[in-house]
Amino acid sequence: MSDGTMTKQTGQPIISVKHLKQYFDISDGFLGSRPLKAVDDISFDINEGETLGLVGESGCGKTTAGRSLLQLYKPTAGEIFYRGKKIVTKSDIAEFRKKATMVFQDPYSSLDPRMTVADIIGEPLDVHHMYSSKEERREKILTLMEHVGLNSEHAARYAHEFSGGQRQRVGIARALAVDPDFIVCDEPVSALDVSIQAQVINMFAELQEKMNLTYLFIAHDLLVVRHISDRIAVMYLGHMVELGKAEEVYSKPMHPYTKALISAVPVPDPKVAKANKRIALTGEIPSPLDAPSGCPFRTRCQYATEQCAAEVPEFKEVESGRFCACHRLSEIN
Repeated sequence: MSDGTMTKQTGQPIISVKHLKQYFDISDGFLGSRPLKAVDDISFDINEGETLGLVGESGCGKTTAGRSLLQLYKPTAGEIFYRGKKIVTKSDIAEFRKKATMVFQDPYSSLDPRMTVADIIGEPLDVHHMYSSKEERREKILTLMEHVGLNSEHAARYAHEFSGGQRQRVGIARALAVDPDFIVCDEPVSALDVSIQAQVINMFAELQEKMNLTYLFIAHDLLVVRHISDRIAVMYLGHMVELGKAEEVYSKPMHPYTKALISAVPVPDPKVAKANKRIALTGEIPSPLDAPSGCPFRTRCQYATEQCAAEVPEFKEVESGRFCACHRLSEIN
């Protein structure tokens, strides 16, 4: 399959994204505007019950991809399917949002400081009319709080009374309120202390098993992504450059950018760390407003040729379940 999608052997993927583009018009003084290509033609599938990790450096379009998938931004182009059904109309989006939610990056800004924890968690229940009495609403809220490790006495408190880790638990409980199938986790632990990160990551894994959840897990920390993901997708400057099983991408990266990312991951064993050769990337990441021609990575790639400047490499399946976009793949692997 040339567009980089994967299909589960047993049936349809839960989410299918085909040729998604998200461009923003940026004012260019008196001369009008130019498109900022935040996401530029990406395709992938997410199978039921799995976690797809989406990684890349800041500004590569990871968060925009997640928000566009949930239709928080109206995509410029491309198709999004949920359980085989294309999401097109407002009623499609409304139905989809009952089954697909988001956990935001910053637990400090994503919770309303004027609302109690019970009202924050109960808001999706109110929006979608998911209870028949106040008692049922309260029961649902307390059950959700229990799922994420919060006590019932926390219900009447406000967000500012909690630590970062507890606030993120409130955000996760809110995401679970509509009983979703699919959750976009947008860097959900990057704002937390390292000691708290492991607790929250483990909670995501437990909830996934208990509630049969499917995640798109967006992060820039490769160790976190490796720990929780079944497969990993790597983005660079709005494009997807590699996709495969987590252990394969980690142990045998194919794309020059993925190789550089993996080489920068700290290793706890000093002997192994000394033997590992760090691949240093030269130059700054280009602006998506002024992206290079051809391969988006070519300006920082030691293997770049004239072909790389002339043609955008096709994102294609190079091994079973392994996708990559590189003209010189066979020569550098």
